[in-house]
This record gives sequence, C-alpha cells and structure tokens, in this order.
Amino acid sequence: MSRRADVFLDEADDPRQTGPTLGGEREVLAEYLRAQRLTLEIKCEGLSAEELARRSVEPSTMSLLGLVRHLADVERGWMRRTMAGLDAPPLWRLPDTDGDFDGAVADPGVVAEAWARWREECAFTDDFVASADLAVTGDHHGEQISLREVVVHLIEEYARHNGHADLLRERIDGRVGQ
Repeated sequence: MSRRADVFLDEADDPRQTGPTLGGEREVLAEYLRAQRLTLEIKCEGLSAEELARRSVEPSTMSLLGLVRHLADVERGWMRRTMAGLDAPPLWRLPDTDGDFDGAVADPGVVAEAWARWREECAFTDDFVASADLAVTGDHHGEQISLREVVVHLIEEYARHNGHADLLRERIDGRVGQ
C-alpha cells in the first residue's frame, strides 16, 4: 500500500479553523472568504520564485504565482470596478487577457509585487464588505449584481482555483492539502 503525500499542516495548527463559528450573514461570508484566501496562501507557502512560477502542464500557463495575480485582478474587478464604481484598470490582464498568467515569471520582484497587490485588493474587499449593505448593487456589464452575490462568487472563485493550487503544489513537492 502506497503512502499519501505529506499534508500541509496538522489540523490543530490550521489557521482556517480559528474563525467565528456563529454569526450573521456578513460574518459567515467574510469567514468563508478569509478561509479560502488562507488556503491559497498555505498552498504557496515556503516556495521559491521558480517553484511559484512553475507551469502545470502544456498547453496551460497556470502556475501558483499566476493564480495569485489572477485572484488579485478578480478581487479588483469585482470590488473596485463593479461594486465601488472606481476607475481601476486590471493589474495584469491588459492588453493580454492572460497577462496575469503569462507574466507570472520566476523573479522575486514579480512574486513580491503579486503578493503586495493581492493583499491590497483583499484589504479593499474586506473594508468594502465590512461597511456596505450586502444588498447594495453594482453594475456588471449593464446588469445589477448585489454585494452578497459578488462575495459568494469570490468564495467560489477561490475554492475552484484552490483545487488547481492543490494539484500545482502536489506536482512541485508532493504535498497535498486539506
């Protein structure tokens, strides 16, 4: 019988288990988003710039670093542009729609910038969600969408990409995560 790869951390040390377990809708949504973001950070923890930029398999350009950049742009688009109505062009997607992945190269400066921008976008989202009514709407390509729907979408986006991140990390060093 073959042994499974090492998991990332013991359940007792998992920072995703420290959030509130009871609360209203806003607290539940914020906690699920926090846990998904932490999952992304855990999947990327301890890797070099080269490892973070390592592509999955051809023809995909997906990498852990690309996912960090992509999710920064996702949060920016939904929260700054759609919900806050700000003029906030994408960070990496223009002029190339795959710029978030194509530009994810093995350079420590690129890695540092990606994490810094991701954290900025997460902070903006957190502040916006904490202060706005969940029923407030924003314009998404001519259609109205509520903050509630956007936060649920962000949770789904992270969850889907964290599945990709799990496979990418396992390919790098064999570690799998819960």
